[in-house]
Amino acid sequence: MKGLGELERTVMEVLWAREDAGGGAATARDVSRALAGERDLAHTTVMTVLDRLAKKGFLTRERDGRAWRYRPAASREGYVAELMLGALDQTGDRDAALAHFVRSVSEDEVAALRQALDELTGTARDGDRDRAEPGG
Repeated sequence: MKGLGELERTVMEVLWAREDAGGGAATARDVSRALAGERDLAHTTVMTVLDRLAKKGFLTRERDGRAWRYRPAASREGYVAELMLGALDQTGDRDAALAHFVRSVSEDEVAALRQALDELTGTARDGDRDRAEPGG
């Protein structure tokens, strides 16, 4: 999955925030209003960016009368994960790149990675089992 340009990212942030807040699909007018305080964009520019994002597969859209309603095709986290996988594909040594990445993250991020791996593999570390089992 390719990256987003600055304006595309700004529009996606509006739509991801709307999804996070439970707001559902948005029209171009909704996005224009959300951006009005920070960017001076013509409504037609917003419409063009939304159309382009839909054609690239970043958004899904459905008709609502004469307007389209847009929503992200994937979560913000899913998009970032795709970017990270794309970056890994650019290296000749994925293992070395992953090891370098892991050495550069914080202890809290290591813990989050460890938890995600445990959930993926269905395993728990001994310390986790001790807390989870009564009398352990």
